[in-house]
Amino acid sequence: MSKFYYKGRIEKKPKYESFGYNTKREVKLGSEEKPLTLRVASEARQVEIEALLKQHQLFANIEVDASQPEAIDELDAMLNKPQTTTFDKTPGRNDPCSCGSGKKYKKCCG
Repeated sequence: MSKFYYKGRIEKKPKYESFGYNTKREVKLGSEEKPLTLRVASEARQVEIEALLKQHQLFANIEVDASQPEAIDELDAMLNKPQTTTFDKTPGRNDPCSCGSGKKYKKCCG
């Protein structure tokens, strides 16, 4: 049966799924909602770690316990993130050559 003879309301595809607030946002480690959990051995080390956290605008729960080993692995991971490798743009055919000859790339080194 054709849609022109349909007596009811034609349901349109909802678009609300792709718009609006991101409800599946993942909370970043080191923020106020999900602070780092660190363990240090002394009060002096705690002050040192707090200064480092303040410098990098991170949040953490620091526990002072001399009987257990120091656990600051999460902080090390946050501070030593690997850098993204970027490459220089390759010259186009009609761009000047990078060797300095003054010719076009396609006539010189291409």
